[in-house]
Amino acid sequence: MSAKVVLLDIEGTVCPISFVKDVLFPYALSALPSTLLTQWDAPAFAPYREAFPSGHAATPAALTAHVEDLMSRDVKAPYLKSLQGYLWTRGYQTGELRAPLFPDVAPAFAAWERRGVDIIIYSSGSVAAQKLLFGHTNGEPADLIPKIADFFDTVNAGPKTEAASYRVIAEQHPEHPLVQGEWLFLSDNVKEVEAAKEAGMESFVVDRPGNAELEEGARERYRVVKSFDELF
Repeated sequence: MSAKVVLLDIEGTVCPISFVKDVLFPYALSALPSTLLTQWDAPAFAPYREAFPSGHAATPAALTAHVEDLMSRDVKAPYLKSLQGYLWTRGYQTGELRAPLFPDVAPAFAAWERRGVDIIIYSSGSVAAQKLLFGHTNGEPADLIPKIADFFDTVNAGPKTEAASYRVIAEQHPEHPLVQGEWLFLSDNVKEVEAAKEAGMESFVVDRPGNAELEEGARERYRVVKSFDELF
């Protein structure tokens, strides 16, 4: 691998999709009622409440109903992502939540660090939520944030299926020009891989246990890896 930057998706790439769907999402829903009851008027909570459309932030009941609706439809609204990060904070801090990274992830981070490769994260989850996840993993060391050069989400970069978003990320790191072989993007999502390639990045599909079956012909059109070990 000759890339100078590795740009990483999270779900289905560094940790199982089931962690988000079966652990993080239910935790946020369970933590929401008590949070709204005790913090509705708290200054620290105000930015999260006020980010919601006014009609859905009028009462705790209205906000709860809107959150449940968005999550049931897997709508990746930025204000919902921010609220989820806020709700997950306590879970990570108390040890109730730990990110179950695939076993090859921490060794790959260490290897990239030794080689001087910059690691950057790009996920639909908020930057705050990304930092919580990488700061509280099941590996050793548990905190991988010192190894990560930057974080991007759909707010500061744009939609992950649009090539322009990857150009925005590259522009924030002019020390790494968007030329062949400089950037490598890894994701389980074929549409994201296509967008990164259109932007000028090298990009591989990551096929992890629990991921959706790849569409027909994907293995012929893209390089598919099952482990980061295959990159070395």
